[in-house]
Parts: sequence; C-alpha cells; structure tokens
Amino acid sequence: MTQPRHNAANTLSTGPLSGLLVADFGRVLAGPYCTMLMADLGATVIKVESPLGDETRSWVPPARDGESTYFLSINRNKQSVVLDFTDPQELGLARELAARADVVTENFKPGGLARFGLDYATVAATNPDVIYASITGFGTGAGANLPGYDLLVQSLSGLMSVTGAAESEGYRSGVAVFDVITGLHTAVAIGAALFHRERTGEGQHVELNLMSSALSGMVNQTGGYLLSGSVPTRLGNDHLSIYPYAPFPTGEGELVLAIGNDAQFRTLCTALGLPGVADDVRFATNGDRSINRDELRPILVTQLASASASVWFERLRALGLPCAPLLDIAGGIDFASQIGLDPVVTVGSGERALPGIRNPMTFARTPASYRSAPPELDEHGSAIRQWLRDADKTHLPTTTAVTQPVPTRSEQNT
Repeated sequence: MTQPRHNAANTLSTGPLSGLLVADFGRVLAGPYCTMLMADLGATVIKVESPLGDETRSWVPPARDGESTYFLSINRNKQSVVLDFTDPQELGLARELAARADVVTENFKPGGLARFGLDYATVAATNPDVIYASITGFGTGAGANLPGYDLLVQSLSGLMSVTGAAESEGYRSGVAVFDVITGLHTAVAIGAALFHRERTGEGQHVELNLMSSALSGMVNQTGGYLLSGSVPTRLGNDHLSIYPYAPFPTGEGELVLAIGNDAQFRTLCTALGLPGVADDVRFATNGDRSINRDELRPILVTQLASASASVWFERLRALGLPCAPLLDIAGGIDFASQIGLDPVVTVGSGERALPGIRNPMTFARTPASYRSAPPELDEHGSAIRQWLRDADKTHLPTTTAVTQPVPTRSEQNT
C-alpha cells in the first residue's frame, strides 16, 4: 500500500480523508460541492481562484453580511489563494500545487488548462500518482463546446419534459440538481480512484460530465424509456406507476401520500372512513388505481377535507402509512431537528461562525468536522504561497483556516 503523502498532524481532523491534499481548480457548484464534502471528511482543500474570484461570490441575493449565501453554502473548510495564470510566477505556484496534490479537481472547458500546463498529462508527468478529476458539461467530444450550465442540461436531458403539470410548460428543478448529482458522482469516482491507488500506486484521470450524470440520475425515467420504448411525459406531482402518490389538499394545507402497495391502501381507506373503496374493482390493485386515478382522487380529497394536513400526518403515520405535510425549506430543517437529525452545525468560530447544513455522511470512527468558515477571497494566499515556495513537500500548509472543530448546536447545549 502507498503511504500517506502528507503529514496530517496540523489538519486537526480525524476524518477519513485526513492527510489528503486537494488542489481545487473548480468553481460554481459541481466541483466545489464535491470538494466541500471531501474537506468535511478531513481533506485539506486549497481553492485556487482567479483575481475575480469564484463566480458564486457575486451570486446574490440572498446574502449574509454582504457575502453570497450561494458561495458560503458550498465552500466551508477550504483555504483560498488567488493565482493569476497570466503571471508566470503565479502560474508556477499553481503548477507546484498540482505537483504536490493527491487530488486535482477542475471544471474548465475541455482542454482549457492545457495552455497553462495544468492539464492531466502535464501534471501527471511530475505527479504520476495524482488523481485528476475533470468535470465538463457535455464531455470532450462533439459536445465539448456546449456551455455546461445545469439549466441547459435539465432541458437537453429531458428532465424538464417530465417536470410540471401535464398542461404546463416544462419546469426546471428548484435546485441545480445535476450539478449536485455530478458533484456526488465525482466524490465517488475520486474515492474509487484513491482506493485503486492504495492497492497499486497508480494515479489516473477521472472524467465526469453533467449530461451523463443527468441520464444516470433520472434512473427509472431513462430506464423506463430504454426498456419499454415509452417516452415519459409531465404528470405534475403524480407518479406514472403508483397511486395515490402525490400531494392532496386537506382542510388546511397539503398532505403528500405515498401509498406503495395494496395493503397500505386498504389501511388508508379504513383510516379515512372509506372501507368499501378498497374492495371497489376500480381501485383494488395498484394497477387499477393508477388507471382510474381520476375517479379515485375526488373521493380521497372529500375525506381529507375534514382535518388539517398536520392532523392527518399524525393519524396516518401512527398507522405506519407513508405520508407527509408539504413543508417549505424552513419547515424541512425544523422537522429534521424535531426527529433528532441535528441538521444544522456551526462552521468556524468567532465573528466568522456561520450556520451550515451537516454533512449527511456519518462515520462511527472518523466523523466529519466543521473547522473553518468559507474563506474570503485570497484569505490564505500569503501562507499558501510561502508553503509552495518551501522545499518541504511532506507537510500540509498551516494557515489560520486550521482551527479546532466547532461543536454542533446540540453538543453545545449538553
């Protein structure tokens, strides 16, 4: 097995990626989300920015104390250095960083880093066991020149054709879903490549693109087309193959029902005071209910009008039925807190202490940590430049970003 390349003593992290150095040449969402997850798990992530900074620094509103919340939400636990590639000395430092890194991530246009000597082939010539991850919008072939915006991928992949009401225009997802999925795929790919390196000592180039991640991430929709030849269409909030599986109005608010089998439907009918409906030949099986949903929906809506969504939620979940009130973002975070998931953590300390969403991965022995707030532009530039000029390549850079982990809210209250 290969040994850790860097001394991890100064990272103050017990995460599984402690001691790993990531040179992050990415920007916007897919790459930064991937590297933030890695940073949470202990990796030292050096975010290389142009003099203008990551585009998301200017994506407002909303903002917190003048800083873009978009940027703040995906860049914690990182160190920022500005390196102007048009300056030969600073380009040399960027190359030195890539030469020392365990992992390099980038999402420039295909071939965009080659003219700077920061492409995989050039980096690997001096750093042969590097894991080099490239993210593009549409690959490096005929789609290489297409701009890699999530909205365009949502349109071209077909997602917008299945999102929205049947009679409406296509809707984009309320989040840049394919950027996020691609970031997750990239983290998985890097982890797999690192495992291969541990066994063989070999580095490699890992390539991902939003379009391929989109087609994979649409799972049953793309699979359904390939396997049956049927092209999915917009159904609003309904599910093509399951019913009732959608939001329904109640006496107050909307209730989502996710009734996945006949036994659950029978229990629902009893709870709603509709015992005979479960035996109706139009609704007896899931297939029958899917076909005859237009007849079943008004029956359910009439009964649900007798109480609020919150009341029905308590009644039905006590019976083991899958259901949920339709909440906003604030309500979703509050609900996660109520059931003990402790979704909010404090990132950083002092004036830079910020709330953030907990990393969703839980490790019994090597937990995630929330060591530093998202960096200001070039916040750690001086220390990182000095480290890159230093001949000692075995120690990770020590900057003010390296602080003791900050306890979560629940831990602070115990």
